[in-house]
Amino acid sequence: MIQFKHVSFSYTGEEKSLKDVSCSFEEGRITLICGPSGCGKTTMIRCVNGLIPHFYKGKLEGEVLINGWHTSDTPLQKLSHHVGSVFQNPRSQFFNVDTTSEIAFGCENFGMPPEEIIRRIEEVVKQTGLQDLMDRNIFQLSGGEKQKIACAGVAAQEPEVITLDEPSANLDYKGVCHLQKMLALWKKQKKTVLIAEHRIAYLLPYIDQVLVMEDGEIRETYTGEAFSLLSEEELHKRGLRGKTFENAVTMELPPVKDNKDRMVLNDLRFGYPGESMLLDIPGLELPKGEIIAVVGANGRGKTTFLRCLCGMEKRCKAMLTYNGQSWNRKQRLKHLYMVMQDVNHQLFTDSVLEEVMISQEREDKEKAMEILRLLDLEDVAMRHPLSLSGGQKQRVAVASALASKREILLFDEPTSGLDHRHMLQVADILKQLKEQGKTVILVTHDGELLKQVCTVKISLDAKKETQCQEIKHSVIRKYCRLPKPNSCG
Repeated sequence: MIQFKHVSFSYTGEEKSLKDVSCSFEEGRITLICGPSGCGKTTMIRCVNGLIPHFYKGKLEGEVLINGWHTSDTPLQKLSHHVGSVFQNPRSQFFNVDTTSEIAFGCENFGMPPEEIIRRIEEVVKQTGLQDLMDRNIFQLSGGEKQKIACAGVAAQEPEVITLDEPSANLDYKGVCHLQKMLALWKKQKKTVLIAEHRIAYLLPYIDQVLVMEDGEIRETYTGEAFSLLSEEELHKRGLRGKTFENAVTMELPPVKDNKDRMVLNDLRFGYPGESMLLDIPGLELPKGEIIAVVGANGRGKTTFLRCLCGMEKRCKAMLTYNGQSWNRKQRLKHLYMVMQDVNHQLFTDSVLEEVMISQEREDKEKAMEILRLLDLEDVAMRHPLSLSGGQKQRVAVASALASKREILLFDEPTSGLDHRHMLQVADILKQLKEQGKTVILVTHDGELLKQVCTVKISLDAKKETQCQEIKHSVIRKYCRLPKPNSCG
């Protein structure tokens, strides 16, 4: 179905991302493409779906064939009938403002009759259990919910080839289970599926072939069965996560010493226009100087909680008391720093170095370079931030947070798209921030990160019948009132 014949590619003005790659992908098989951040996984995916060379410009050598067609000679509109793609950032592939229209969009582009489009939407929604996400505003979905809609839109088109780039990056445990159901369905339908991924635990029952990449080259090839026999240590050496997918919501944290030095959040209430109240927190006390995890299923308001806390939501009038000072929304914007889930929203400059320096109170190039070295970004200091891989962009945003020297730092999925080594690197940095007396609040589905660094856990829960309770081993003094339909505990 897919062939790479001595393929090399370099983006304009950059070194080679792929170096003499030759491989094949048989029809009806699921292949995992893995390796450390920046190894060339995403570039391979782009060669398959035709974005290289039709969208991303650079120098392409060799041949990529899909079912016998040369992708470089085949228009994207023709390739799209046969290859469906779910991008690392699903928001970048949306064209509509509501979920149902987005799932229908690809089918409409192919000129299908309305009754066929409706049939396909109904079938995909039934297969994937997305009834609760239909007719929703896409801008009010969480990152994980957007990922589900992107997968459903591809499934409705019924292509022979499906490519997915870090599909689990923003998914909660239940969302990963949904993704597994999709993979099982595609396997049954004999789809040819290519997945670029760091988190491999959920894939082990489904993959037929594994390509391990490093520095733009295929270093190892395994059958799915042989790959599943690798030890945790062997996986980590290849930049991969562990063989167990941890559920951050149910994970218990070890006991911590009760910290009497607290910050107090009052009257945090927020709901999007036309929808019921998403967050209703009359009062919440949290320990200072800890690493606090905010966990919960996709769509429970975790990102919204961070946005309200740091002052980004104008309609949220909450007050935060810290070190004896009460900060309103505008004051919180000055004292808190947030690394967003979609870091593309906060990358503004023409180089990685400049990106870090604009976050400093006083520009200090030497200090900025020191931060970049800490995060293995020194070699890309003069690159444009948007030319980097997803994992590298994530680390640039973390570097900017370090440079800001704010007392309270907020991170929304800081290890999304990061390999094992860089996840540990971010974990070490978060520990250093705690040692410096900083208060770190992070939203995460990453059970491995939570186990490494978090000392306190807040769970956002949407079950109205469940009373808010203190999470075991968490140091939280006051609790939230149950709103309709979501709540915080």
